[in-house]
Amino acid sequence: MLAHMKMQTTGTLTEISLTIPSDHAESICKAIHSLLELAKLSPRPINKDGEELYSIEEVFPEGSPAMALRGLRTKEGITQKQLAERLGITQTRVSEMENGVRPISVAMAKRIAKAYGTSYKVFL
Repeated sequence: MLAHMKMQTTGTLTEISLTIPSDHAESICKAIHSLLELAKLSPRPINKDGEELYSIEEVFPEGSPAMALRGLRTKEGITQKQLAERLGITQTRVSEMENGVRPISVAMAKRIAKAYGTSYKVFL
């Protein structure tokens, strides 16, 4: 099977699309990644829906574990008291963690992550 390549330039960016035999895909991706690193370019990961993924540091450069905790709680649509009950702690302790007054321990980060099915590292 032949490989096919097409290029489309828009403004200052060019999109390059390759169609290759499946049994060569992994080695070609590794080679392309190496070339991009040599050119000091970093490929941005794409999710299954074709959307670019961004790191939390890119989205929230001034982010903190406190902000991550508050964001998670807000996303869930629950109060500090409800989160406290879920974690078996007081509402005051949740407030202190959300406001950066009390650091989030590794053990607490793991409890939060377990309760919400996320990585505990977000809260450290």
